Amino acid sequence: MSPESKKLFNIIILGVSFMFIFTAFQTCGNIAQTVITNLNNTDFHGSGYTSMSIIYGVFSASNLISPSVVAIVGPQLSMVVSGIFYSLYIAVFIQPAAWAFYTASVFIGIAAAVLWTAQGNCLTVNSDENTIGRNSGVFWALLQSSLFFGNLYIYFAWQGKTRISESDRRTVFIALTVISLVGTVLFFLIRKQEDTKAPGEEDSAKEILGDKKSIKLSFTKEILLLSVTTAYTGLVLTFFSGVYGTCIGAVNRFGSEEKSLIGLSGIFIGVGEILGGGIFGLLSKNNRFGRNPVVMLGIVVHFIAFYLIFFNMPNDAPIAPMEGTDDVAYMIPSKEVAIFCSFLLGLGDSCFNTQLLSILGFLYSEDSAPAFAIFKFVQSICAAVAYFYSNYFLLQWQLLIMVVVGFFGTITFFTVEWQAAAALVARSSDYSSI
Repeated sequence: MSPESKKLFNIIILGVSFMFIFTAFQTCGNIAQTVITNLNNTDFHGSGYTSMSIIYGVFSASNLISPSVVAIVGPQLSMVVSGIFYSLYIAVFIQPAAWAFYTASVFIGIAAAVLWTAQGNCLTVNSDENTIGRNSGVFWALLQSSLFFGNLYIYFAWQGKTRISESDRRTVFIALTVISLVGTVLFFLIRKQEDTKAPGEEDSAKEILGDKKSIKLSFTKEILLLSVTTAYTGLVLTFFSGVYGTCIGAVNRFGSEEKSLIGLSGIFIGVGEILGGGIFGLLSKNNRFGRNPVVMLGIVVHFIAFYLIFFNMPNDAPIAPMEGTDDVAYMIPSKEVAIFCSFLLGLGDSCFNTQLLSILGFLYSEDSAPAFAIFKFVQSICAAVAYFYSNYFLLQWQLLIMVVVGFFGTITFFTVEWQAAAALVARSSDYSSI
């Protein structure tokens, strides 16, 4: 197998492994609040929003040390151990206890930081400036197909159900735990890339200072500007992976389909993500216009989605009780509009994330682990904040926050991309003059 084929093989295995783990985890996140609402009239008292807030809060703090962990342990083993913790979190739902639920939330927060830093490192090591766009798109499309498979099962398993029974819950979460473990085992298939440098203690010592590099790197102009864009992706992540499904499941006017519609919504988010990741990954090689048009498409698509959700969904849907809500927004709630908005949320999210992965891999090819750690730090802390306020804020305020941050995040991304394009032109002219 040629070095290029080996690298592409690694990217595909990386994507497929993440697809399995996140088929389990994203489906779990999508249905957690609905499952817990059904549990809260028993001995269990917890909140899916609070759990996710803990996960992303710990995740953000752990990103400060994750480059050091990946440097010492290696990306492959880091991902395997992290995958085991993901599986344990999902397994908690088989027989839920509040103490285990919140404890597992802390551990998965640490595991997530290590997993995503190792993923960024693996993606960069197996790419160069010509293939980073393609590889980011391939990875993203495989990762987001996880939304499709898990939610397809939920859609058919929960068809016509207004309440989730204990056997329904156990069946779903045993299956999800097994799926997560399969993804974890697949990490062993990733082939190590031969290091061009001779291994030495000095190199190891330098790598162990990855967390210090993260702090240094976080004060550069490019990272500060990209942090606004990254913050927006964190808010959107919370909205589409936790809040929007809960909103759909709370609308009584959707009738007996309200619970299975959560699964259908997740499927269409996944379709949007896969379509975006696939198209922008394939187009990146021949894209003369850079990353800005893709990000512009992303923000326009999201603003259309927010506008339609504002008109379609009752304002109290994110915080409705177990009985749901009978309120109406500015139109009679439409299932078709709700599902179309799911597709738009996924498509817009893939626009932002593929381009952020691409520009980070391009700008920081020498400092990939710290750069991706900062990206995940900012994204996760904003996701934690969003999950926290989702317990209290009406839908209109959640949408307004995303509109404001998204507008400024698009402008800051444009600024960095223009500078990156100018640097690439200058570099090309330098080479041609040699």
